[in-house]
Amino acid sequence: MQPVPDYGLSVVEQLRAMTEAGTLQPDRHQFGVAEKLDRILTEFKARKPAAKKSALGWMFAQRRKQEIPIKGLYVHGSVGRGKTMLMDLFFKLAPVEKKRRAHFHEFMADVHGRIHAHRQKVKAGETKQADPVPPVAAALREEAQLLCFDEFTVTDIADAMILARLFTELFARGCTLVATSNVEPDNLYRDGLNRGLFLPFVDLLKKNVDVSTLDSPTDYRLEKMESLPVYIAPLNDAPKMMDIAWKRVTEGAPEVAVTIEMKGRTIEIPRAAGRAARFSFRDLCERPLGASDYLAIAKRFDVVFVENIPHLGPEKRNETKRFIILIDALYDASVRLFASAVAMPEALLTEKKGTEGFEFDRTVSRLFEMRSADYLALHQSKRQNHDGSVT
Repeated sequence: MQPVPDYGLSVVEQLRAMTEAGTLQPDRHQFGVAEKLDRILTEFKARKPAAKKSALGWMFAQRRKQEIPIKGLYVHGSVGRGKTMLMDLFFKLAPVEKKRRAHFHEFMADVHGRIHAHRQKVKAGETKQADPVPPVAAALREEAQLLCFDEFTVTDIADAMILARLFTELFARGCTLVATSNVEPDNLYRDGLNRGLFLPFVDLLKKNVDVSTLDSPTDYRLEKMESLPVYIAPLNDAPKMMDIAWKRVTEGAPEVAVTIEMKGRTIEIPRAAGRAARFSFRDLCERPLGASDYLAIAKRFDVVFVENIPHLGPEKRNETKRFIILIDALYDASVRLFASAVAMPEALLTEKKGTEGFEFDRTVSRLFEMRSADYLALHQSKRQNHDGSVT
């Protein structure tokens, strides 16, 4: 979560300088992944700049000669091993004019939004192209030749069913993909509904990326963790403590109920004061909300309170999925989180199996890091950049 310094012209050089300076511990596993990222950098540098592309739309883009993409990289491994740091180093150095780094949930929310907008154009008679995927893929390619996804994961059937077609188009147009994940490609969307229809994407992915494991022996997130009193468990004194924290954060600002407009519908925010919002677990995870809703909340608020997080058993599978996505959205936006729960993060999930079991390891790690001094310092820095004040 720390800003990435500029130490050199390759990922390996930057890692070496950071270890020599004492910023990082030497880790041969990280250097192995860095070498693979540098292979991609070298191939980008060797290619001549592409001719300036036409902005006349997807129909002209479709006629262009298909480009052979540079083979990307998919890095998977346990949480806290440095995957995100390495991708940040790589992304900063990538000599590509059009590149995009995003959390995978954010990217897919954008894709679904574009598909919806195209279908509205079809209904309005503004286009005769009934299939939205080719024009959406063409538009994405016009904006980015390099796509970098942090925490690549597939839990939503709507995402699963579109990925093969979307990335067939993107790879054919020369997109290169670099991604980090907690799971290897063969375990993506494991136990998901109609998973057989998703498997062509797994095959397509493995043809277009090298797959690398990063499983260092050290969890660097936990090593740096410095806990602060922002996660309260168990629930005995939680209401009183949350009230005290709420009063301190809002500093007497008037509390109101607000709504966020989302494509013809609204997200209800029961308690808001300035750029702070307060929810119960039920408000956020027992209602039919998705990644786009949580991203909108993370964009609107700098501080979020979530109260009364329960144990998450098999009977709460949907709620568990939503909670995982919620924490991803808040974490990626550096939102300051205050939470009260029935148990500490590692004890919330009562039965670890299937996709949720894999994904919840990341959630536990992020809940710990969101209590650390490093995370709160980053939150404050971003808050200052937003409007010159600190929450």
